[in-house]
Amino acid sequence: MKIVWNYAPINTNEVTDMLVKTTDWSPKTIQTMLKRLVQKGALTYEKNSRVFVYTPLVKKDEYLDQENNSFLKRYYDGNIASMLTNYLEKDTLSEEEIKDLQNILSTRKRKGGN
Repeated sequence: MKIVWNYAPINTNEVTDMLVKTTDWSPKTIQTMLKRLVQKGALTYEKNSRVFVYTPLVKKDEYLDQENNSFLKRYYDGNIASMLTNYLEKDTLSEEEIKDLQNILSTRKRKGGN
């Protein structure tokens, strides 16, 4: 999806060329993935002679919101405090990340919490 979001409209060959450089996926696997993204309603395509040209139907920020919420519900019962506590207790956040979070929370608090 990142490639399609960044380069749309983009054809199958272009997607394949980019992904074989950064993954160990075969061209057939990439084609199957594109087909499934079309079936799920994330992509649309037009046939341009013998090549499919893809365009995203889902905006990146909408997709990320949905995936973030799904992850939070699936692994932390929708409780973001539990997720953050888990990361903090396992020392998986750097000092810089903790400062960033503190700044985000401070800004959010000044804005009224929504």
